[in-house]
Amino acid sequence: MIPYFTKEQVSIALPYAKLIPALRLAFTQEVIAPKRHAHSLSDRDSSSLLLMPVWQPQGQLGVKLVTVAPKNTDMPTVQAVFVLFDTKTGTPLALMDGEELTLRRTAAASALASSYASRHDARHLLLVGNGSLAPHIAIAHCQTRAITDISIWGRSVDKSAGAAKIIREHTEFPAHIRVHIREDLAAACHEADIICCATTSKTPVVLSDYVKAGTHLDLVGGFKPDMREVDDELMSRATVFVDTYAGALAEAGDITQTLANGSLAKSAIVAELAELCADKHLGRKSNAEITLFKSVGTAIEDLCAANLVWRK
Repeated sequence: MIPYFTKEQVSIALPYAKLIPALRLAFTQEVIAPKRHAHSLSDRDSSSLLLMPVWQPQGQLGVKLVTVAPKNTDMPTVQAVFVLFDTKTGTPLALMDGEELTLRRTAAASALASSYASRHDARHLLLVGNGSLAPHIAIAHCQTRAITDISIWGRSVDKSAGAAKIIREHTEFPAHIRVHIREDLAAACHEADIICCATTSKTPVVLSDYVKAGTHLDLVGGFKPDMREVDDELMSRATVFVDTYAGALAEAGDITQTLANGSLAKSAIVAELAELCADKHLGRKSNAEITLFKSVGTAIEDLCAANLVWRK
């Protein structure tokens, strides 16, 4: 029987204090991650199927199968399973809950990018979006910056309160950090040092006028060319980092649309995570700089996390 690792087992195996440095190392190693296959399942509700293969020549092979159903109300928008194989023999080793693996590796990658791109004195984190990813992002970022305050903004105050409760009760969350529910997005953005957007919006949510100099923006929600989380003017002000050039330049609407309309110069996209982790680019250059990390997800992160689960 092929073992199956549940959400709870994946969570236990992937504490952020362990996963973030593991990702930092993984981005410096030889990992082959072809562009993911994305298939639209329905024009009516924007549901999608994603297939993400990845392998190491001298290690493991994996494929993540992901469904995205934005209209879900009583179950997660994103659901997934990860299958791990031995690369040399092709033998299936394990199945594991792909949703928890995805949430944790996504949040860890954002925190890893923030360790290079946000100000070292960043203290106030704003979550734009209150879905299942929001608590993970909050907890992960506390590993790389000395966060004292976390604000949450979403279209539903009740959902924001629910996200705040999950954050406060999480075993990895430092008890001294204050958590706030915000209803004025512009004011919340202006107070924040780090703004993390985790939405599936097709129109900009965070506008340039909201954002002060020195802010770091973390965009993890939009994963298709028709999705946007920030406006053209904000993109034109930012120094941009991406998880991978291949993914961001093909799939991220905040990148592809602004490159096409001239708001973003290609030279403003200065590094991908592999270059940051290998010290080929040092990240933020000044405290006044607006930095932006755009993530669409890469299977490199999945295989790194899956290997940790398998070893655990």
